[in-house]
Amino acid sequence: MIFGLQLVDFREFETIVEKINQFRIAKAQNEGNYKRFRAEYLDRELREIYSSDITSGNTRTRQTNDGSIEKFLKTKSSNMRDYADACVRYLRATALVNISQLGKSISIVPEKIQEVDYFLQNTDREPCFIDNEGQYVAYLGNPQIPTLFTDNRELLEQRIRIEFPLMQISANTTLLELKDIFADELERRKEQLITEQVTAIKDYRQFEDISSTFDQIIAKTLYDIPLMLEWNTWRAMTMLDGGNIKANLKFDDFGNPMSTAQGNMADIVCDYEDFGLTVEVTMQSGQKQYETEGEPVTRHLAKFKRETEKPAYCLFIAPNINDSCKAHFYALHKMNIQFYGGTSTIVPLPLSVFIKMVEDSHNANYVPEPRHVQRFFERSNELANSTDNEVDWYNGITQEALNWLTE
Repeated sequence: MIFGLQLVDFREFETIVEKINQFRIAKAQNEGNYKRFRAEYLDRELREIYSSDITSGNTRTRQTNDGSIEKFLKTKSSNMRDYADACVRYLRATALVNISQLGKSISIVPEKIQEVDYFLQNTDREPCFIDNEGQYVAYLGNPQIPTLFTDNRELLEQRIRIEFPLMQISANTTLLELKDIFADELERRKEQLITEQVTAIKDYRQFEDISSTFDQIIAKTLYDIPLMLEWNTWRAMTMLDGGNIKANLKFDDFGNPMSTAQGNMADIVCDYEDFGLTVEVTMQSGQKQYETEGEPVTRHLAKFKRETEKPAYCLFIAPNINDSCKAHFYALHKMNIQFYGGTSTIVPLPLSVFIKMVEDSHNANYVPEPRHVQRFFERSNELANSTDNEVDWYNGITQEALNWLTE
């Protein structure tokens, strides 16, 4: 974030590398608080980058009339963070790189090194300046550029033979058809890898790894915590009980989590034949949790009920549950809203309580069944009807969760 966005010209690459090296040296020599050290280092870099604006007094941003240098630098810092986040997400979307969640580093996927080399060797480094808007749009939308590894038929066939040696390639197959065939094979292999993961999870072979990943999420030692929370919750739900558990997050070609679920669907959907369950997870806290999650969670559940035409519930998981969310979900237990398909049984639980439920599933002397899940959510309905406020209901259902397998 601090240095990457300063690379506005590829010829400045070595200069930026040296800046990063100097930062690492200063970090190693720093004996104080790292968070403070990083903030001060960022402040110095921003003052250098925007020195001309600061000197000329051009420090008022579009969002506010506050022209103070502090506000100006805070806005620029926020913008840099957002742009850096977008850059990394775009990079990950190419499926050419791996992200080390613990080491917080980027590396090229070993199987994609040849693709990356081809791209670098066939991409012009000189910028293309276009003043005409129509030509600019045509340039951006041209599917023929840049030239990719898969645009070379000989190299693509070679890649297919290496990755899928049993596959027969007809000389009459067009390049476009060959690309589609390759993509289909990659998708089938990914689904097979995920199926193997699910088998290992259901046998509780992944329990220790799931538990340690939750610990890392709570400690915030991972790079993309929202993604890892979504992925690990899917693994936990798969292990928890029987049923068809589907994660709506995006996986890479090797079955590893790549990006979170889109905004128009539940994070996880569970089909238990007689009923269904949506699972929503978030790292949001405070009032922001209610503002960003309250309505979408309800809408996703309603959509799921319409599509499946069966009883359905929702489990909402966050490190901490905001009071507004408790009140909102409690009220929805009792409010018959046609737009949401009637009443909505949405149970919010702290992540620590959900982890306890997973541990209980592992420690039980029997394999939990879908009936245990449904019993828990029906108990939430009973508590909502027997209590006169959200606090008593929430406390009651939390206790039920802590003892959800008690017969």
